[in-house]
Amino acid sequence: VNPFLSLLHSISSGLSDTELSAMKFLCRDKIRKRKLETVQSGRELFTILMEQQEIASDNLEFLRKLLQHIDRDDLVSQLKQFEEEEPHAPDDQPDVHEKRSAVICDHVGKEWKKLMRELGMPEVKLDRIWTAHRDDLNEQVVQALREWQRWKGKDAKVADLIKALRGCSLNLVADLVEE
Repeated sequence: VNPFLSLLHSISSGLSDTELSAMKFLCRDKIRKRKLETVQSGRELFTILMEQQEIASDNLEFLRKLLQHIDRDDLVSQLKQFEEEEPHAPDDQPDVHEKRSAVICDHVGKEWKKLMRELGMPEVKLDRIWTAHRDDLNEQVVQALREWQRWKGKDAKVADLIKALRGCSLNLVADLVEE
């Protein structure tokens, strides 16, 4: 079971109807009113927030603020415990893919959008990443690669990444990734 989803499920289970209503109100600037009206549980709210990239396992600030505003310090503590434990989880150790990602991050630079387009990522996702990390080029590359992996799932192949790098004339980076 994904630890992040387990955390969200646990938080959702602990919310009263009044607290859920308060959280929905606080999300009005993030989620359209019509969509908010259909939300019946914390899980549904969290699903929408994940889809809109407002919350993620490595981006819990908005969730923390929501929980603080509804005075649920116990759930904030649960969130803090998740953050402290997560880096030490065995699944979170750098693997071959993360090492390759680091090579790409170090060498792609401003060409990241071109690479992601070559990989077929929608322009909307690229714009969202750029907007969220406007002043941090390295973070733009990191988030773009993560989003591509999430978007493709098991179909996110290193061979496709190398092919796309070569398609963008980033042959040196492709060679480094192959090594």
